Amino acid sequence: MKRILTVLIMLTILASAGARALSVFEYEPVFFDYIDNEQIDLDFFEREYTPASSVTELSINAPSAILMERDSGKVIFEKDADTKREPASVTKVMTMLLIVEALESGTITMDEMVTTSAFAASMGGSQIYLEEGEQMNVREMLKAIVVSSANDAAVAMAEHISGSEQVFVSRMNVRAVELGMVNTHFTNSTGLMDDATHVTTPRDIAIMSRELIRHDMIKEFTTIWTDTLRNGEFGLSNTNKLIRFYEGATGLKTGFTQRAMHCLAATAERDGVEYIAVVLAADTSADRFESARTLLSFAFANFTTIAIQPDEVLPPVRVTLGQTPTVQPVVRGGGRLLVEKRDAAAITKQVELVENITAPVPRGSELGRLTIQSGETLLGEYTIIAGDDVERLGWGDIFVSFLRMFFTGR
Repeated sequence: MKRILTVLIMLTILASAGARALSVFEYEPVFFDYIDNEQIDLDFFEREYTPASSVTELSINAPSAILMERDSGKVIFEKDADTKREPASVTKVMTMLLIVEALESGTITMDEMVTTSAFAASMGGSQIYLEEGEQMNVREMLKAIVVSSANDAAVAMAEHISGSEQVFVSRMNVRAVELGMVNTHFTNSTGLMDDATHVTTPRDIAIMSRELIRHDMIKEFTTIWTDTLRNGEFGLSNTNKLIRFYEGATGLKTGFTQRAMHCLAATAERDGVEYIAVVLAADTSADRFESARTLLSFAFANFTTIAIQPDEVLPPVRVTLGQTPTVQPVVRGGGRLLVEKRDAAAITKQVELVENITAPVPRGSELGRLTIQSGETLLGEYTIIAGDDVERLGWGDIFVSFLRMFFTGR
């Protein structure tokens, strides 16, 4: 019944709006959340824009924001990044993370069916108008949450995974603690309700966003611009306009309530480098997108990453009295280092490595150091360790080795 009423309302709106509304309708969902689908002038995405050349020149309208690089987790820019605020539907970044982790652990599968409870069906705001008892598979539920911020689907998935939304929210808070989100407390899985105790910060959102995009499968959904559910009968359109209008956009989640105002966790990747821009409490929808674009464009224009590895392959280290004659050294942690593009040409890497080591050699034993510099500026020092265990030869092995050397010279 809810779906029939919604269709009638939409048809009335379309009929009164005329031909112009029909042309817009091609790019908008059949059913959309009027709260967080504010019509904005998208021309600013096409206007010429020159990114700031330094952090001191960087300016955004949003009152609370942060810019982080994915691999290193390094913060490039922040503005009131630790003030607790209500995040609206950006809450669903954690909901999505727990769903993806349940999928990857095998707790649930994409094809299993989820039954909608009366409570899930009662959710307002952004929704796909699930009815009590209606079934939809996990893949479709997740798509609805990610693309159209469906509150009913989020609660249905929370109940499916944990038995109740309350238990699921407890897990959200535990996961937040595990990730080091020290200024976050969730009271629901959607962010729909105005609740002064349901709070987080731009820094904490960046942390959970970074964790979510480690799971490549989520980008199958976060990069969707338009799609459908229910065998093509129900249209979806992404509330994140960056997905269509910003080069390299990979996600992630919008949010809006009257108290939280316009919120956004945005991610974008170019040439293997991905940045996370979080914006909270922007006055308008356009402000949140423009602030996120300003941050992301600044990062792409001024920064890059380099591998925390020597320029040449590390040679094996000889092992005295080892059951194997050498051990392969590796850089502990590895990963990538964020650097300013203007410094990239002056970067040097210096390796200090022992020539040999006596067995036993436990994996992780220190074998040397990698130093990365830009000119005279130290960018980082990293420990080089043994990549494997090497056991010591027994007395019998040593005697056999001695005889072999005596008779063969090897």
